[in-house]
Amino acid sequence: MAGSDTSLQLVTFQLGSEKYGINIMDVKEIVNYEEIRGIPNAPIFIEGIYNLRGDIIPIISLHRRFHLQRPEDIDEDSLLIITIDGMELGIIIDRVLRVISIKAEEIQPPPQMLSGIGAEYIQGVVHLDEGYLIILDPSRLFDPKELRQISQYA
Repeated sequence: MAGSDTSLQLVTFQLGSEKYGINIMDVKEIVNYEEIRGIPNAPIFIEGIYNLRGDIIPIISLHRRFHLQRPEDIDEDSLLIITIDGMELGIIIDRVLRVISIKAEEIQPPPQMLSGIGAEYIQGVVHLDEGYLIILDPSRLFDPKELRQISQYA
């Protein structure tokens, strides 16, 4: 049965007081940013746009998306550049933690409500030695209407 073991590599990060992971295959890169340009009248979860080596990338605040308080003691500003439906966008995170490898069978279904984040955004939960890790599913973060709104700024 050794061939039936499927493992996933997850980029883990902190958002508020929780630890999250995204499949490494969904992450294009991690960048430290300095300036995001705001966009007037944009949806509340769109922080602005960022110039990444000449490409304009819409930047999403998961804090606003999930109604989370951003800690004041954050000393680094990092973006995960991900691709959803062929569109690159950046998500603001508090801290990059590490890349971990887990077995697919370790992923448990998410509880209905987890620290203000609805289960519809979550692929599952993994219990680790230091607590649990919430695995986000980027394809579920936005509905088609919201993706159309975001694409206006790409």
